[in-house]
Amino acid sequence: MDVWRLLGYCKISFHHHPEPIHLVSKGGRKTDLLELAKSATPPCRLNPFLFNGHLQGTWTLFDKLDTPIFYKRKVFEAEDPMYEGSFAVDFVTQPHQDSDSALPPRTTHFTGFEFDSIGSTDVKPMLVVLHGLSGGSQESYLRQTIRPVVEAGWEACVVNSRGCAKSKITTGLLYNARATWDLRQTVKWLRKTFPNRPLYGLGFSLGANMMVNVRELVQLRLRCKSLNLIDAISCIVLRRRGFRLPARSRSSMLESLEL
Repeated sequence: MDVWRLLGYCKISFHHHPEPIHLVSKGGRKTDLLELAKSATPPCRLNPFLFNGHLQGTWTLFDKLDTPIFYKRKVFEAEDPMYEGSFAVDFVTQPHQDSDSALPPRTTHFTGFEFDSIGSTDVKPMLVVLHGLSGGSQESYLRQTIRPVVEAGWEACVVNSRGCAKSKITTGLLYNARATWDLRQTVKWLRKTFPNRPLYGLGFSLGANMMVNVRELVQLRLRCKSLNLIDAISCIVLRRRGFRLPARSRSSMLESLEL
């Protein structure tokens, strides 16, 4: 075994399209998305005592590092009688002092007035997030990922799978990797409520499979799970580093969804 691996030094691999998106800086320098991702990715130095994915995942349960993301929740009823039941969508909000012991930390329900006035015609990009198998909007990995997106001025919401994140199960219909109906209804509602916002998708694990299945179901031009994250984060990196986004990368990943 490589002695450097025992000390936590790891190799990083990049999986990408054969023809990465070409970029031009405001100063005229030419590059592409792959080279930008490589330059923005720090070296991987793991704790040698956490030598596999299982231990690394377990450690997050004991890690004291907190990522304060605040949510307001809306419970939707399925519009299609074939998929009857309810599901919860948590919208990232400004910090608040409200609390609800029946919900995850920093999460409360919208008041009627708050939700009635949620609509907007702004052009902020919005990230639609799907968590992993048994997770939810409260998961540390999810909050740590969306934090820089929110800090960069994006809006974000998390579509919780039925029964997750302390949401109630109201029918016998739960979820699986092919359960795309709640996501599709959410995107339809977001388009109506925020007509000018470009929508981007981000999925983790099972949620990434749901994203891919939405693409297959409606011929949505989404990238695979690893690039969902890159597409969302790279827009921020590009802007901070003075790059102009090409038209096809500025377009929303979810804009072609036919519901």
